Amino acid sequence: MTTSNFSAGRDVAIVGFAQTKHVRAADTLSEVELIQPVIAEVMDQVDLDHHGFDFYCSGSSDYLAGQAFSFVMTLDAIGAWPPVAESHVEMDGAWALYEAYLKIRSGHADTALVYGYGKSSPGDLPRVLSRMCEPYYTAPLWPTSVELAALQARACIEAGVTSEAEMAKVAARSRRSARNNPNAQLAWDGSAEDVLAGDYVANPLRRDDCAPITDGGAAIVLASPERAAELCSRPAWITGLDHRIDAHALGVRDLTRAPSARLAAEGAGVGDGPVDVAELHTCFTHHEAILRNELGLADDVVVNPSGGPLAANPMMAAGMIRIGEVANRIFDGSANRGVAHATGGHLMQHNLVAVLSADQPSAGQSSTSNQPEGSR
Repeated sequence: MTTSNFSAGRDVAIVGFAQTKHVRAADTLSEVELIQPVIAEVMDQVDLDHHGFDFYCSGSSDYLAGQAFSFVMTLDAIGAWPPVAESHVEMDGAWALYEAYLKIRSGHADTALVYGYGKSSPGDLPRVLSRMCEPYYTAPLWPTSVELAALQARACIEAGVTSEAEMAKVAARSRRSARNNPNAQLAWDGSAEDVLAGDYVANPLRRDDCAPITDGGAAIVLASPERAAELCSRPAWITGLDHRIDAHALGVRDLTRAPSARLAAEGAGVGDGPVDVAELHTCFTHHEAILRNELGLADDVVVNPSGGPLAANPMMAAGMIRIGEVANRIFDGSANRGVAHATGGHLMQHNLVAVLSADQPSAGQSSTSNQPEGSR
């Protein structure tokens, strides 16, 4: 929960970002072996070692790992001795970043290392994700994540939010953009017509309308203003960060909308300035149309220049990677202000929006919701 006093806390910047080369199946690597090189790379970027961070926070899933408290083993990737201050969220690393952001903003840390990872390849991911459904009426039907997304896509088409042709354009553009992303799992130079020629996997979704199953991870370093100036020549300042959630039961939601994404965008201040780039956690092509509407993005805003989740979708890291991809474009000067989005739950039930800028906000101007927790 945030308070009025907290909303005037310290500014927070992203000063480092690294990710794996994403693959369909990292058969020969454990989760520790998967994420440790990424953590080492981001530590090298900011020239800090194990002792240089005041706080660590991770995002992962026991369902994917197949065992309880699986994140404890992965602590070997950061070094379990001497003791460190650390935490974990059973969510995408974007929410671990949110916790670390609060830690710095409230003055309890100056530096934090956040990481998220997932190996989806060992199991049947679409079936595993069905366990997120409410347990009495929906989960016993074992609907896969793709089948549920197809219901949403059909609702969007019938409501005029998008069309199969527009969805195919999103798929083709994303895979073309991914050719410039050395970490992408899928990249090719096909056309929308090529996508439309594919068979349905769940009408109206074709295979290219769906994000791939991916093994991978990512890590981000956050810093207070005092440390950011030391660690990065052009930090990406978090000028707004908010997350909201919609109802769990699918039957009480308008599936053509994502009201929680709109609220999070308003709380983060997306509309307070121009948007040079947007990285959206779009696991299916029709999600882009929904999010463009809810976030109020203009038609000329560049969406997912990395290829987005349609190019690589490591569970528990894909949302955090959206934040890192925007930060990278601020680091290299190709963008001055950008929007990153992460989602969790079925059909974008839970949404987090971050606004990053090359300009450090003056004290008290950072936009973090100070509404009561019960309003979320």
